[in-house]
Amino acid sequence: MKGGRGSGRGAPGHTRLWGRHAVEAALKNPARQHRKLWATRDGVAALDGDLPPDFNVEYADVADLARLVAKDAPHQGLVLECEPLPDQFLNDYLSSDPANPIVVLDQVTDPHNVGAILRSCAAFGAAALVTQDRHAPPEGGVLGKSASGALETVPWVRVVNLARALEEMAEAGYWRIGLTGAADTDLAEALPTGKTALVLGAEGDGMRHNIETHCDALAKLPISSAIESLNVSNAAAIALYATRTRPQLD
Repeated sequence: MKGGRGSGRGAPGHTRLWGRHAVEAALKNPARQHRKLWATRDGVAALDGDLPPDFNVEYADVADLARLVAKDAPHQGLVLECEPLPDQFLNDYLSSDPANPIVVLDQVTDPHNVGAILRSCAAFGAAALVTQDRHAPPEGGVLGKSASGALETVPWVRVVNLARALEEMAEAGYWRIGLTGAADTDLAEALPTGKTALVLGAEGDGMRHNIETHCDALAKLPISSAIESLNVSNAAAIALYATRTRPQLD
């Protein structure tokens, strides 16, 4: 069996995904171009739906598949190599329903966190996830497994200049709320009734100053003083829930 252990980038220019939900969602996504599936027979049997008759499948045992993924990754008998998803463009999502916020991440680089945030975006109907191109993790198995299929359903827009992207959101009528524990205002008070962009920074450093200055308001989650802060993916989930359940939208 060819292929080496890694984070999920696969062969040069390709993406490697693993786990039933991530692989199944990628197989169902018409925007994905698939190259090869390595699988156990039990893994294929667990998929929802049959593979096309001419699909490139190499059957292998669990130990062989473990050599294709990150160390101790729960591949569940399925490893898919595919092309990266096509580029997404911010302008395509600026006219979204006000009920569906845009989530902006400022240099959040942990693939587990970004994957979990994608999953929350899918759960609460976010219009898109926006990150910087250079300071965000690539598509891959760790991120895809954490996203549990949401990598295939939530538009992920990568931009060169995050500040400029926030300016474009403002021009399109979005109220940009930066989440920071240093804010005086709770998120519920800062939420508008119209289009909203939720901006979150990296754990530890938080949002960069330049990104804070491109927000219309800064807000915090009203957490207990018994804990200093929340993981960024937990904060994103709570903020998305609050945005989704706010009073009557315009």
